Amino acid sequence: MPLQDYMQLVSVDDHLIEPPHVWTDRLPKKYVEVGPTLVEAQATADGAEPLRDHIFQAIIAPGSQAWRYEDRLYPQIGLNAVAGKPREQYGTDPLRYDDMIPGCYDPVERVKDMDIDGVEVAMPFPSLPRFAGTLFLDSTDKELGKLCIQAWNDFLLDEWCAAAPHRFIPLALLPLWDVDACVAEIERTAAKGARSISMPENMTHLNLPSWHTDHWDRVFAAAVAHEMPLSMHFGTSGKVPFTASDAPHAVMIALMGTNSMFAMADLLFSPVFHKFPDLKVVFSEGGVGWIPYMLERSDATWERHRFYQNVNQDVRPSELFKRNMYGCFIQDEFGVANREWVGLDKLLWECDYPHSDSNWPNSRKVVHEHFVNTPDEDVHRIVELNARKLFRFPRPA
Repeated sequence: MPLQDYMQLVSVDDHLIEPPHVWTDRLPKKYVEVGPTLVEAQATADGAEPLRDHIFQAIIAPGSQAWRYEDRLYPQIGLNAVAGKPREQYGTDPLRYDDMIPGCYDPVERVKDMDIDGVEVAMPFPSLPRFAGTLFLDSTDKELGKLCIQAWNDFLLDEWCAAAPHRFIPLALLPLWDVDACVAEIERTAAKGARSISMPENMTHLNLPSWHTDHWDRVFAAAVAHEMPLSMHFGTSGKVPFTASDAPHAVMIALMGTNSMFAMADLLFSPVFHKFPDLKVVFSEGGVGWIPYMLERSDATWERHRFYQNVNQDVRPSELFKRNMYGCFIQDEFGVANREWVGLDKLLWECDYPHSDSNWPNSRKVVHEHFVNTPDEDVHRIVELNARKLFRFPRPA
């Protein structure tokens, strides 16, 4: 029975649905009306093209609730908040708040749901701002966008995490369009206790400079100075792996881990870890079973092709992974079976509440079954100790 009572589950990837007051309570008065506001969706004019979500293409139907930001509407997507629902009721239709259980948007109720699930600690990513705050890249008023980022960070640090300081690992969003502002926000949130930074897994899809430039060096330096790992949740680049316009969503969902594969290869052949050897990167919800193959392939590519390319000539990609990178999974039997190839200290567990991949309210039961043939010491490191060390989040005395 490997999952012993003394082992606490630490999830490095959960999500919260922002309650309606996040921005109305925190933005300066002149920005409240154009800042994110929850509204009742109205019927469109005859013949108007219905608004569709940027990923799931869900229509915002009359009678649903949506967020209005500046002059745009954004729905709550059904798959974002299905905790407590049978799988037969999953879907991509926009939700109302009264369609969700309160733990989706209330930190006190979330702790109760974590207790039911047997999860001790969770790190929550945002929903409306997208997982790395990239919604605000589209801001017409970039000052407003920056204030919206700061408001979300303050909500997470001062309200959500403050409701149960030993149960939530706080991460910060950045105003990605402004490096100076990014550095300032890292400094500000680190002083308030943030432990990680949510960062897109590929900047070029967002029309921002790549990892192969020096554009982000000051951001990386600030992250290292404050010991804040970069959490790169899959899909944060805004590009998802559709194979065909008429393919079912199941194709995209099955392939989303390839976003993390792309990000890993991109970083391994970039100058990032050579310039910042203490920088840590976490591939949230990317899975881990593919990592041994990708490391083998990357090393083989480096051995054969490094001499005529602008890549580091001295350090093998697999060595960089072992020093700088971490993989995350909910269930991954192949990855766990090959944990020594990945690196036991490189594996982190995640719950994903309240999304459709979560096993709530049975996470502890599922984890126990998943690790039934794994030694206790290995299980403890994967489900708790690795995360507590990486994010500097020890058990309270």
